Order: sequence, then C-alpha cells, then structure tokens
Amino acid sequence: MLLPPLDHKLSPFTGLTREHWCAYADHLLRSAHHFGTEDHANIHLPGANSRYGPRSDSLEAFARTFLLASFRIAGDPGNTGWIAEWYAAGLDAGTNPANPDRWPTPSELGQAKVEAASLAVGLALTRDVLWDKLPERVQEQLIAWFETVIGEEYPPINWVWFQIVVETFLASVGGRYSDEDIDAGLAIHDSLYRGGGWFADGPERAYDHYVGWAFQVYPQLWALMAPSDPRVTARKTLDGDRLADFLDDAAYLVGANGAPLIQGRSLIYRFAAAAPFWVGELSGHTRLAPGVSRRAASGMLDYFARHGSITEDGLLSIGWHGEFAGMKQAYSGFGSPYWAAKGMLGLAMPADHRVWTFVEEPLPVEVADTQRLIAAPGWQVDGTRADGVVRIRNHATDHAVVGAVVADSPLYARLGYSTHTFPDLVPESVDNAVAFVDSSGRLTHRTGFEHLGSFSEDGFQVGASRFTAHWIEPDPDAGPDHGSGVAGTATPGPSVTVVSVTRGAVELRLVRVSGAGDSGGSLRIGGWPVDAASSVVSSVLPAPGFGMALDSSGTFARSGAHPMGSELTIPWVGTSGTAHDGDYAAVVIVAGERGASPDASVTYADGHFEFPDGTRLTGDLLARFDA
Repeated sequence: MLLPPLDHKLSPFTGLTREHWCAYADHLLRSAHHFGTEDHANIHLPGANSRYGPRSDSLEAFARTFLLASFRIAGDPGNTGWIAEWYAAGLDAGTNPANPDRWPTPSELGQAKVEAASLAVGLALTRDVLWDKLPERVQEQLIAWFETVIGEEYPPINWVWFQIVVETFLASVGGRYSDEDIDAGLAIHDSLYRGGGWFADGPERAYDHYVGWAFQVYPQLWALMAPSDPRVTARKTLDGDRLADFLDDAAYLVGANGAPLIQGRSLIYRFAAAAPFWVGELSGHTRLAPGVSRRAASGMLDYFARHGSITEDGLLSIGWHGEFAGMKQAYSGFGSPYWAAKGMLGLAMPADHRVWTFVEEPLPVEVADTQRLIAAPGWQVDGTRADGVVRIRNHATDHAVVGAVVADSPLYARLGYSTHTFPDLVPESVDNAVAFVDSSGRLTHRTGFEHLGSFSEDGFQVGASRFTAHWIEPDPDAGPDHGSGVAGTATPGPSVTVVSVTRGAVELRLVRVSGAGDSGGSLRIGGWPVDAASSVVSSVLPAPGFGMALDSSGTFARSGAHPMGSELTIPWVGTSGTAHDGDYAAVVIVAGERGASPDASVTYADGHFEFPDGTRLTGDLLARFDA
C-alpha cells in the first residue's frame, strides 16, 4: 500500500486527508478480493468461522466489503469503475438460484438479515452507477432475494433497522415491501430510546458503540434512501436532534491517541466507531465543527493502522490492535471485522465537502481537562489533557436488568473503562472491581446492581450504585456470547454501595459493606488493567484516615497475550481477613505519560477529603446515597 505524504497543514493532528482514506479503502478492498471466488459471490478469508458456518461468513465478507465499496463509489464515481465491476459480478452470482454457491437468503439464515442491509444500503448509495446498470435479470434476482425479509421476525434490538432499510430499498425499485414491517421496526427503535441521544440495545442496560454505528447511523442512511417517504419527513427533526445530542457526548469519548472508548461488544469492528461522526456531516445533523468530526474519525483510522489492525496480507483480523482470537464472540467470523467499513462512511462525501476541506480541530480532551455526565448509561467521563486519556466510571451499564444474578460481562459491568486500557476478558476479575474473595479464591460479581444516581459539584463528579455481591458457578450449558454475563448457580454475599468521586485521573472509591457476617470473604478493590510494558500506569492506594483499614495489597498478573500486549497487570488493595460491615476508601488512578502521579493520595481529616491538588469535599458522600 502506497500512502501519500502526510498533510499536517490541513490535518495538524493526524496528517490524514481524503487521499489517505481512499488509499486505505482501496488496499482493503483489493486485498479481500484476492480471497474471492471466481464468480466474486463469496469471499473466503483466512480465519475461524462463526457459529453460523462458512456460507454465512463468506456472504458477510462480501456484503461488508461491498458496503465499503459503495462509500468509495458514491464519493468518487468517476474513478471507481473497477470496484463496481467486481461487485456487479458477485451480486449476480450470489443471488442466482441456479448457482450452487449462491447466498443463503434472509429467510434461510438469520445472519443474512444483517448482511442484506449492507447490500441494500450500498445499492441505494450507488444506484446510478451500479443498480441502474445491472441487467434486468440480475435486478429481479436481487429483488427476489431481498423480498424474503418481508414478514420475518427480527430481534427487538438494533436488528430492526436491517429490515427497515431492505424493505425501503425494495420500495424504491418496484419490489414488494411491508409498511407494517417498517412501522413496527420504527416503533421498536423508539421504544429503546433512553434520552440524550442514547439507545439501549434491547430491554437490558446495554449501552455501547451500537448506539453510534447502528441506532444513529441507519436512520440517516434510511432518510437518504427515501427522502420523500412521509415517515422520513415526519421524523427528520426528531432523528436529527437525537444524532446531534449523541455526537455532543461522543466527542468526549475519544482519546488523544485516537482510540474510541474500549467498552462493549463487537470491538473487533474497530474504527466503525467513526461512523456517527461521518453521518452527522453527511446528514447535516451535528453541532460539531467539521474539523472535529474528521479529527475523531481520522484519529481512529490512524490509531488502528499504527497498531497493526491491518495484517501483512492487507486484511482486518479479529482483534483490537493485531489479531487476538480471544475477542471472538459467537457471531464473529472471518468477515465480521469488515463492519469497520462503517467507519469509512466519510468517503461517500466528495472531496469538496466541508468535512474534507476544513482544517482539523482538536478533540475536547486535547483542549482541556474534561468532565461530563452521561445520564442513560450512567457514565461519568473524565479526560485529562496532559496524557490524552479519557476514562469513564460506570454505574448504570451491565448488559442486564436490575436484580439480575449472573456473572459480570467484562465489556459492560466493570466500574471503569478508558481509551488507553483494555478490560480483562475473564468475567471473574479484580479489574475495576469491588469484590469479595472466598476461601477457594473465587471473586464475586456486581451485575444487576441498582444505579443510585450521579451529580457534579465543586469540580468533582460523583456516581453511585448498590448491589448484592454474588458468587457464580457458571452454567456449563450457557448460551452463546452476545455480550451478557454468563448465567449459573448464585451464592449471595454482602450488600455493597460504591461511590466514585472523580477529579481528572483520580478516583476516590468509597465502599460501604453491610451483611458481611462470617462468610463475606476478604474485600478486594481493584484498579485499572494495563499491559506490563505499557507507559500507562495504574495504582490503587488506601485513603488514610477514613473508615476501616485496607491492610492488604497486591498486583494480579495474567501472563500471555491480550488485545493490547503480552501481560496484563491489575493492582488491588483490600483486607487481609474477612471484611466486616463498615466503610472503606481507596484512591484509584490510571494515567498515561505526563499524567497524574501513581502515588497521588487523597487524605481524610476533620470530616473532609482532600485531593492531590488541594481541593476539598465533605466526607458524607456515602450517607447521601443511603436508602
């Protein structure tokens, strides 16, 4: 792959221009095509299959690379004939009923419902270049293939958009479609809205990147597909305002290193997290400056390119930096990472669009230290300009419902996530935990906790939750991993209230234990997971003078590769013996180079806590959240 010289005049933060994006896109497409079948219908990339098998995975690879191809064609139709020709052949062969290697239809395979949406969106965006030039026979094949979605059941999550966009495309090309399907999908979409631009991906407290790359992107693409549809007209302001509200928050969740927040399922889609920034510009529904939108998106592409996400063969592997098989979820196959294509949506905008011509502007964390409370997921955001790290403390997201008694989902239920640390992928962990360890070494979980609220005051942010700590013996027949914690046999432990008081890199973690009895186990307050060779530092220290003693400490180490390195370490403090009812406090820090000192302390005296910068706050915070 040949890249043009970096342009730090137009893009002072990343150096990347539209020409760089085009070069990456073309490289990814040409590399994937090497693994295509002779008729171009299927792309059999190297790697493990998903639980749905190779027919599903090869369709997925075709459809997701086609989505990237459609953005490339839409933004530069005069120079992308080679792309259109390659995919035109595949669209014919994949939907030809006489082809033994044809694609499974959406009525035959659930995953095909997902991939049908990428095909429909791509065909809509390139209609004059691709669809209008397909032979009538191929158009009829495609219509018949798409029509198998009509009346099908879709889970009440982000999947409803896959049916909406396919049937909207059918309506635009003379195929059959169902207004009832579209209206039902829109109703489910609205039922999942939780305010402030945020959606839950289903009835659980499942907040993650699907808010951006699904719930916010598809309504805008749908509007482009059917601008005269009365439903689109009626929803334009509503959906636009929701997107703008979400982007206001999303800009605060990107680190100065370019990484998006490392939280939630499907992280192997990597720079797909850039999609909502692009769609805000594409639709005009954003309050961000175009230079900020491109800074966020280009930062993500640059981050992953620099850290080995594109293999020597020009492919996207399952992983975060490089390949890491441990990130594979049940639905992940070799074609899955190519949903990163959504993050290249900006290519659908031509070279003279303002998002490409305006000078890059800094992200919020590059301007100043940031504080932000995001109500729906219960996140308190703290970014620090000195090291560019963005952190959240989490008191309302666990991919479960209140009262659920299951194991913690590593990607949802931790107390903290950041742009510079990768969660420990083992459910039972001291990673950002308040947990109890029994005589056999098992740790408790917090999923099903109650969110007690959050507020900001005098330069501090405060969030709290309460839960009954529980040990889980996992069910050996537990279902596939779709993000939720594993079910099993539960043993209840003490009741715990956790309050996170944050100021920059420093968190004062207050813990109230009740009902410990004699079997509560010893207490562990865990810090941030970092790679042993990383420049990011993680520390946990007792807060002297407050509550009961934390007289034990250590560092957990997990040897072997993880998504960001070769050895994961997590510091912790706790009790040397059984924890008793009462209050405990620890200072938890994660910081990058030039960030806060890992030895920074918070002290307690005269009824007040004093932070390292000398600011003070009252010590009665736990009492504020008493029932």
